Formats: sequence, structure tokens, C-alpha cells
Amino acid sequence: MSDFWIKDGETMLFIGDSITDCGRRGAEAPLGSGYVSLFSELATARYPDRQIRYINKGIGGNKITDLSERWRDDVLFHKPDRLSIKIGINDLHSHLRGADGGVSPELFAERYDGVLALTKQELGCPLVLISPFYISRDNSRQTLRSQVLELLPRYIETVEALSEKYGARIVRSHEIFQRHLQFRDAEVFCPEPVHPNRAGHLVIAEEVMQVMGG
Repeated sequence: MSDFWIKDGETMLFIGDSITDCGRRGAEAPLGSGYVSLFSELATARYPDRQIRYINKGIGGNKITDLSERWRDDVLFHKPDRLSIKIGINDLHSHLRGADGGVSPELFAERYDGVLALTKQELGCPLVLISPFYISRDNSRQTLRSQVLELLPRYIETVEALSEKYGARIVRSHEIFQRHLQFRDAEVFCPEPVHPNRAGHLVIAEEVMQVMGG
């Protein structure tokens, strides 16, 4: 049990978009109904000796630009001992659709590096970075789904590079789901490619547990 990354009495904060949010500001408060809540339940079951405080700061629709705007209030203020970040798919979609406020791969890398540098400077807490994923295998180059899959590696590469730069643990969620899709229909994990169902969230929670040594 001593190898588990989160120690007794520590605070673990999760921040991200709708995949992290999962109703945590409504009926599913305070942790939501997704991987954050499932991870906390797994940790409670496996490590009864650990009293761990969990904070969920996911907000649906957020991009890295949104996180950077609220970073001081929603992360630094709480002074977590451990921090998990899951962001990127809304950034990609906004760029692909040419929307106002779209986040290109270059801007994604710049802003993500900025919040991690600030975190290192002010908190110095260990990090887990969860790469963006897309639960589809459409490689036709004729659909929006295939365009997303073609562009996604550029956002994933940023997360991987930043995990090395800041010594963060990384959850390669896209690789994990692509491996699952070799054996099962996508709807086993997700009714559409972005928002997982309970099985999909359990896949994420289990992988977060694995990278934390649980």
C-alpha cells in the first residue's frame, strides 16, 4: 500500500472540461458521476488507511484558455497536494470549426505550458496529465470524426511533451480507448465519441489508478 501516490491526509484536485465535470455542480455534486467519483471510490476501497480529500473543478465546454483564466481561483487557491488535468478535446473542436476563441495546437501548447509553469512556481505539487481522447476509428478522411482523429495527435503530443518537461505522470487515454475499440463497439464506452458512459469513465478511472501505483 505504501506505493500508492496519494498519501494519508492529502488533497487531490481534478480540473478539466465536461468529462471531468459530469454534473458535479448539480445533482451529482460534489464529485460528479464520472471518472473522478469512480477513482475516489476505487481509492477508498483499496486504501482504507488513507483519508484523502477530493476536489472536482471540471466545467463543461472548457478549453485550456478557460482553465488558464480560472487557474488561480480554482487550483492555486486550494493548494492541492496532487493535481490532475484533463483538457484538449474542446480546444481541438473549436480550432477545427474555426470558431471565435478557437484554440490551435500552438495556442494549446502555449497556454498549457503557462499554467504548468505557474503551478510549479507557486505549488510545486506532483501532476497527472490525462491526454485528450476521441472514441472513434473513422479514418475515412470524409467526415468530421475522421478530421478530429487526424488532428488529435498534435494535441496529444503537447500533453506528452509537457509531462516530460514537468515530470508529470501521464494517462494516455486515447491509446487506451483505441485498444479497447479493437475488441468492442464504441457505444460500449461512449454514445458519441466525446462523452463516455459509465464503462468509459471506469476505463479512465482504472488507468488513473494504475499510473498512481494503485
